Parts: sequence; C-alpha cells; structure tokens
Amino acid sequence: QVQLVESGGGLVQPGGSLRLSCVASGSIRSIDAMGWYRQAPGKQRELVAVIASGGTTDYADSVKGRFTISRDNVKNTVILQMNSLKTEDTGVYYCKAKVFAIGRYYRDDYWGQGTQVTVSS
Repeated sequence: QVQLVESGGGLVQPGGSLRLSCVASGSIRSIDAMGWYRQAPGKQRELVAVIASGGTTDYADSVKGRFTISRDNVKNTVILQMNSLKTEDTGVYYCKAKVFAIGRYYRDDYWGQGTQVTVSS
C-alpha cells in the first residue's frame, strides 16, 4: 500500500508564511505528478499547485507569485512554500500523488489526510 502524510499546517497571520510537506511511502515503483489541493468551508476542493516528475509546475491563478511547489524525487516528498498568505487561503490542504505502486498494473491517485491552514489576525 501507499501512504501520504502531510505536515506543516497551522495558524498564521495575514502576510505570513507556512511550509507544507508531504511524504509518500509504501510499495512505490514510481510517482508521476504530485500536487496540493485545498478545501475551504462550504466550498469544493480545488487545485492549488501541481508538479510533474520532471519538475514542470502549474498553479491556481489565486496563488501565483505567492506559493511555490517543489519536490524531492529521491525522498518522495513534495513541498508547498506559501508566502504572503491571505485570509482566503484558509482551508484544509491535501496532498495528492499519482503513484505506480508495486504489484499494480495502473497508476492510482492517492490522497493524504489533510492539514489545516488558518490565516487570521
């Protein structure tokens, strides 16, 4: 099996920064795209940022210039550096990875359990 574990959420004031980490572990053969999604209260889950195995990135318009996604393919880790945080960035942040697991014939999407980010004064 494959597990994704996030860390780094918390409470921060507007304008502050947070760094989220997600580590994938288990029976992993390879990992394709890794990404971060968030879900605010009463809203649908939305894509925040995604990074391909080769390093190509894409961001939601609302976070461009403020958030940076990166990954370490050796450690199966994806990082989301969030700067200049706004109150509207509040939500539960989820890590997602498309994994080619040992014993599987297809790539599957795996999700972490989520980590709360609250931006408030």
